[in-house]
Amino acid sequence: MTDKSKVIFGNPIKGSAQRKAENTKRKYAKKYGDDSNADYSVKVVENACLHPSLGVYDIRVDESGDGVPFDREKGLIVGNIRMGFGHYRISIAMASAAHALGYTPYWMDLNSFPNTTCTKVIGAQNDLYSLGSRISQKSRLFNKVMWEPLNYEGFRQLSYNSSDQKNAELMATVFKNIPKDIPVIGTHVWPAQAALHAGMQYVVNAIPDNWPMALHLAEGSVHTIQTHQSYLGYRILNGMQKGDVLKPMPPESLVYTGHYVDHELVANLEADCDRRIARKESGKPMRFLLTIGGAGAQRELFAAVIRHLIPSIRRKKAALYINVGDYKQVWDELCDEIKGLRETGKTHFNDWNDTLALAERAIDGDVYGIHAFWHENIFEAVYCTNLLMRSSDVLVTKPSELAFYPLPKLFLKRIGGHEKWGAIHSAEMGDGTLECEDVPHTLQMLDMFLNEKTMFTQMCEQIKINKTIGLYNGAYKAVELAMRQKAEK
Repeated sequence: MTDKSKVIFGNPIKGSAQRKAENTKRKYAKKYGDDSNADYSVKVVENACLHPSLGVYDIRVDESGDGVPFDREKGLIVGNIRMGFGHYRISIAMASAAHALGYTPYWMDLNSFPNTTCTKVIGAQNDLYSLGSRISQKSRLFNKVMWEPLNYEGFRQLSYNSSDQKNAELMATVFKNIPKDIPVIGTHVWPAQAALHAGMQYVVNAIPDNWPMALHLAEGSVHTIQTHQSYLGYRILNGMQKGDVLKPMPPESLVYTGHYVDHELVANLEADCDRRIARKESGKPMRFLLTIGGAGAQRELFAAVIRHLIPSIRRKKAALYINVGDYKQVWDELCDEIKGLRETGKTHFNDWNDTLALAERAIDGDVYGIHAFWHENIFEAVYCTNLLMRSSDVLVTKPSELAFYPLPKLFLKRIGGHEKWGAIHSAEMGDGTLECEDVPHTLQMLDMFLNEKTMFTQMCEQIKINKTIGLYNGAYKAVELAMRQKAEK
């Protein structure tokens, strides 16, 4: 196989960057081992959380015992990693779309095989990213000097992709005993790169965000893009080698799909928006959904939002969902910081059936007060937000992967410069606010949602219009593209 760290889409990588990439791989191999010659067993089992509703199976590596056989005709692997919650959420959208289209989704998390070099390498980088995210929210100097430049320009460079390609060689072993003709959708670039290094024949690389970065390139795959702005930036590899004019990506390597969204949200979009408008018109409590990301950052900002909403919640003018994911300590810290929250909030902790029942009941029923959700299981922690979206009026979130979901959104300050383009795109498409870069502007936007109808109603109506042009069909299209590659061979 061609060394993907030396030439990227026909653009040679400088010798110094190649040597750095090789040294990085050697460093990881020395620290975590090189299991390239290992022959890990593979087992397929039902995913306890996602199989009942979405038909999802887990691929478990280095586990033996009874499992189910691969569906070689309709099987589709969703390759992902847990790095924050975003890539898991995009994976759920892909699995949901695959299930709706009659395919069998397999969940393959490369960060879940503890005895492999693959997971050890990914886990180390995930820990560093999570730490950086949290520090960036506490130190303006660190954010300005280190975190924003890294996320905005550092990850943008082809030299960064060169290093990732070498590291991905250490991840390929986990695919060794998986049938090579089952299509793969990678919802992070590392599973896509690893699949290609392992010889998987049909690979789609589902690129997140709206800021083109070389970090997300996996040459040999078909790259899918959620926005036209991002498409143009990737096509010419804009700014990915400083000011150089680079050879563009071949047109067949890049496909615009629209937003990656769960089938259940797209299929019920019009009815859910009509319910939101009806609740606003009748004066029922406006439902805000606050979701804490997988990095566990922004607690102080969420505390300001909750504190501001509590008077309206007491007057039954607002209601509040708080999903702290699998970070129970975040709820405890919020309760310590906000007087009366512990006594006011109704907790739905680690009881998935209770969460499912509330999410279903709330679609047509009334919601009052504060409802807090925590689930120890990572799938439940992430999917809880998706389930609550249908009965929510406003999603309060940083402009990450949630910027692309079809419900009105209030955008908090970003974590990393690349995220700001998600808010810009959403505001231009009419389904979200501008990014609120400080607490006063965040509270101003909260009051606008609470005290007037125009902005909120316009967002709901625009979401329905956006559906008619296929804006939210990206997950369906990515799945169809992956399966079509195989059918056409």
